[in-house]
Formats: sequence, C-alpha cells, structure tokens
Amino acid sequence: MKITQNSGEPIYHQIANQFKNDILAGKYAQGEYLPSIRRLAKDLKISVITTMKAYEELAGEGLVTAVQGKGFYVNAQDSEMLKEQHLRKVEDSLTEAITAAEIAGLTDAELVDILQTLLAMKEEE
Repeated sequence: MKITQNSGEPIYHQIANQFKNDILAGKYAQGEYLPSIRRLAKDLKISVITTMKAYEELAGEGLVTAVQGKGFYVNAQDSEMLKEQHLRKVEDSLTEAITAAEIAGLTDAELVDILQTLLAMKEEE
C-alpha cells in the first residue's frame, strides 16, 4: 500500500480508496480479513486512529464489517453493485479527462481519437 503525505488527500481516505479498489477488483475475497489496524498503522508508520478512520469509512460504505476482537472482514459484494461502482469510477475518470482535454484545447474528435488509440493499445497487450 502506498500513501502520499503531501497529496492534499487525507491519509485515511487514501487508505480507504486503495482497499476499496482492491476489494472491488476481487483482490480480497468475501470473508477475508483486512490487516489488523495496529499492523497496518505500524507498516505505514501512521497513527492507529488514522487507520481506524479508514476502516470505518469502508464499513460505512458496506464493504467490510467489524468483528469484536478479530478485526474487519470483507463483505459479500453484490455483482450489480460492483458493476455500478465501476461504472461510477469510469464516469468520474472520463469527466476528468474531458475537463483536461478542454483545458488543453482538444476537440471532441481528438479526445475520441486518443481514447480509441488507448483502447487499441490495450487490446495489443
């Protein structure tokens, strides 16, 4: 896990987002426990409170559940909900790309060409 001290995004949010992405990508299976709060805090050299806040954020989104004395485990993920979460992420990224393209003075056609090129490169991998 990688956190950036000076990114402007709170550390607990960076941690929560990375776990969220990993859970949605299937890197953590249903019922699998996340690293303990103390261990993660020690590994990342951050406060236990910061780690706890990240885990609470994940619990608030329904991705994990806390078990007294055991930690946080990954909840079953509804496939329709997973699809919706990924769709939202794609929409956010494309909106950001559109804004960057406008700032750069690109036309819609140029932006579409860039996307098609990137998709073609992905297929070649």
